[in-house]
Amino acid sequence: MEILSQIPNSVCGFFAIIGLLFLGRKVVSYVRLLLSLFFLSGNNLRKYGPKGTYAMVTGASDGLGKEYAIQLAQKGFSLILVSRTASKLETLSTEISQKYVGSGIQIKTMAMDFSENREEDYASLEALIEDLDIGILVNNVGQSHSIPVPFILTPQKEMMDIIGINVTATLRVTKIVAPGMARRKRGLILTMGSFGGLLPTPLLATYSGSKAFLQQWSTALGGELKSSNVDVQLVISYLVTTAMSKIRKTSLLIPNPRNFVRSVLSKIGRSGGAQNMAYTSTPFWGHGLMQWWLENTFGLGAAYVVEKNRQMHESIRKRALKKAERDAKRN
Repeated sequence: MEILSQIPNSVCGFFAIIGLLFLGRKVVSYVRLLLSLFFLSGNNLRKYGPKGTYAMVTGASDGLGKEYAIQLAQKGFSLILVSRTASKLETLSTEISQKYVGSGIQIKTMAMDFSENREEDYASLEALIEDLDIGILVNNVGQSHSIPVPFILTPQKEMMDIIGINVTATLRVTKIVAPGMARRKRGLILTMGSFGGLLPTPLLATYSGSKAFLQQWSTALGGELKSSNVDVQLVISYLVTTAMSKIRKTSLLIPNPRNFVRSVLSKIGRSGGAQNMAYTSTPFWGHGLMQWWLENTFGLGAAYVVEKNRQMHESIRKRALKKAERDAKRN
């Protein structure tokens, strides 16, 4: 205390101001978080085109992609659905057409395996959309590891498929669609990110890196296309009950695809939990609160967080290997 009493009042005042500014910044950030997640609406999707304008969804046959297609059709958008399995696309197209019969919605489908990276597929896709007014692009197609795996044990094909689908396919599809949006001076490009791209994730290293790449690329693209009135938004999610996550039960932090997509489409232009990232949104309230808490306590890339992430995925890997062993004995 004697030492503190010897510090000049001007110095104490300076550090008090610094502390107040720091605390004030955190309070403002938290208020913005709550407003964005719970009170403020996002952009009206009609900003991106009148009724009948096309929305293109990749990875559209299952999970989040299927739900994006259904909810965008509900909002009056015609659809271009791209996914690997033609039969699933046809089933989804029929389901939506029957549900919205008489609405004037048009649906086009294209079966395409993005892991193959075939030039003829991209040429066909470009020809399909050549004369279409595409107002929204949802880069949803993605792949993760079959189970958590150390990088040095990752199968070569799995590694290349993840990069090919998550990175190369997303860039190539966007490169085809974005020029038309820029010419028309309107458009929305949504790209699915992940907490795996926010948090360095041991045993999912390739997937984690691919999603971190999308974070930087999408933010840079947003800066480029802003002057063309094209909105770019990376959508960050934690777990959702999809085939990729292998989770079936919902909770406060794990929504089903319907509720997650509803939160995305209702919060376009709002940052949610991604307060410190331009052109980025974590719109589902549970995920947004989790991101803000991690950023403002431990830090997203802190050694403690990385270690906890490693322990969690080590546990998941052990359980998956034991299950595979039991299944093998059963067969």
